[in-house]
Formats: sequence, structure tokens, C-alpha cells
Amino acid sequence: MSTTYVRATMKKGFRYCRVKGAMLELLSDPPWLDHVHSLGEIGAALLPVSAPCEPSKVVCLGVNYADHAKEFKHEMPECPLLFMKAPSAVIGPDQDIVYPPYWTTQVDYEGELAIVIGKTAKNVPASQALGYVFGYTCLNDVTARDLQRKDGQWTRAKSFDTFCPIGPHIVTDIDPSNLRIRTLVNGTVRQESSTANLLFKIPQIVEFVSKSMTLLPGDVIATGTPSGVGPLKPGDEVAIEIEQVGTLRNKVVPGA
Repeated sequence: MSTTYVRATMKKGFRYCRVKGAMLELLSDPPWLDHVHSLGEIGAALLPVSAPCEPSKVVCLGVNYADHAKEFKHEMPECPLLFMKAPSAVIGPDQDIVYPPYWTTQVDYEGELAIVIGKTAKNVPASQALGYVFGYTCLNDVTARDLQRKDGQWTRAKSFDTFCPIGPHIVTDIDPSNLRIRTLVNGTVRQESSTANLLFKIPQIVEFVSKSMTLLPGDVIATGTPSGVGPLKPGDEVAIEIEQVGTLRNKVVPGA
């Protein structure tokens, strides 16, 4: 049976919680650690939630759906194509995506399934990879597309503050191999696919990334986006829906 976790915003900071219907069970520590104990319960409606984890790094895969590769006229990669988003870009559900003033004229959405790592992973074989996964969440790989093309490498285009919405929660113990994924802008479906169409599957991804860098508990790996990416503008609401995982909603606002 799956379990859902959120990271609630409290007066003195953040607290990881286990979702129990209309209640949140406050936890002493991040849920992937040993010896976590309960600190009591509170009504879920009483606490807003933030991004469901605080990653030391956000590792992303580019061109991991065949239809997206064709959409951007990319060749099919021989191995996972990795890039990073700055951790400072992370925001949670219902927080605003800020359209950067002056810098860009095209900000795109990219709906993705994201992996949350549960224990330190280095040189993990694919056969053992799922044992290092704590759970799954939704991620919007917001991108300044014009800057991505201009720069050639992707760091700046992917890492503006607020360009990495994650959430609304982490779901454990689900099969990620065939989940419907959709992106909606102002209620209109713009992307629709299934994780069955990933070119590199979750065990392969964890193996490849962990051979490149040490993954720490709470780190996030975004698995790539299907075709249908497109622009956002201030005033838009974008929602990433993933079967069995949830819906991540954010509005776009103009930068100051």
C-alpha cells in the first residue's frame, strides 16, 4: 500500500508529515531516515505545504521520450542526457512561477515524473536501484527556451528562481512503469503520455546517475518530459497531473 508524505510549513520552519486522511502526522525527521517517530497529529487544512523535500541537487534527464526528441529534432540519445537545476529554483505547490523580467521572452512548461532518493546511492546497479528510491512526485522543469538555445548549455535557462516546482507530495510504494502523465495550462491539456514511453527506465536512470555522482537522501531526479511543451505567460495556471502521484499546480506571475 502506498503512503503519502508532505513537508508542511510551520511557524518555526518545516516539518515532514505523513498524510492520514484529513490529518497530518508530524514526524521527528525526514521520513527516509531510520528511527523516525511521531510528534502528534494536526488537521491537514491547518498547515500549508511546501516542496515535499529539500534536495541538495536536482538532476534532470533531457530527451527521454521519443516523441519529445522528434518534437525538438534531437537524435535519440545513446545514454541518459543529464543536466542540473539549481536547488534554489525549487518551489512547492501553489507557489508562483516568476517570469524573469528582461532576460527571456519564452518560458516553457515541462511536466515530469520525479524520483526522490531515500538513501545514499553510489554505483548502484539497475537490479538494486529501486531499493534506493524513497518515492515519486511531480516536477515542472520550467525553462527559458530562448536562453537554452542561445547559451548552448542549459544551466541558466533551467535555474532561475522558481523554475523548479515540485510536489504536492511524495508517494511511496507504487509501480512507476506505466503512469499517465498530463500537463494542463488554464485547464487545457497540452501534454499527455505515459511513463511507459520513457526511453530510459527508472532503474537505468538511478544506475547511470549514481555512477556519475553520489546521490543523497532527499535528492531529486526528473525523468524527462513528453512532447507538447509550450510557452507560459503571466496569469497562466499550469498543472502537472501524474496517475497515483497527484497534481502540482502553480500560477505564473510577472517579475518585478
